[in-house]
Amino acid sequence: MKETFGQRFQRLRKNKDLTQEDIANKLNISPRAVSKWENDITYPDITYLVELATILEVTVDYLLGKKNEEKTSFVGEKNSERKKNLILKIVVDSKDGDKVRVNLPLALFDLWIDTEIAIPQINNVSLKGIDFKEISRLIDSGVIGKLVEVETSDGDFVYISVE
Repeated sequence: MKETFGQRFQRLRKNKDLTQEDIANKLNISPRAVSKWENDITYPDITYLVELATILEVTVDYLLGKKNEEKTSFVGEKNSERKKNLILKIVVDSKDGDKVRVNLPLALFDLWIDTEIAIPQINNVSLKGIDFKEISRLIDSGVIGKLVEVETSDGDFVYISVE
């Protein structure tokens, strides 16, 4: 089932640790209006879309469901406390029909990087060319969102993001 505007908006808002009231205050509107958006009762006025996308750090196209990609952003070192709640998401779809989905808390990812323990899902053949130590350095420097998207000549698809 396709994600509705309200579902997408609510997911993006919660990923940014924002309340409905936070959004309402930033836009000078009532929290009730924001609640109606999330419940797909009404939709935001077109004049709010650019500002909403900026607040949620996505494109307007993504906010409206027209594109299936989030914007990569930089949260900086000062937000390291927020990083504790982030998840590394790895998606692999192989041409053979194999599907791998891994949601790994960053603390476990860092432990894996430091110890190089074998995790079968992450040691997948499709992930052999991925430099996870470089991904770890990007995350440590404050980069979040889509980090890697690769479609190989063999037809394998790999997507790695931090949310």
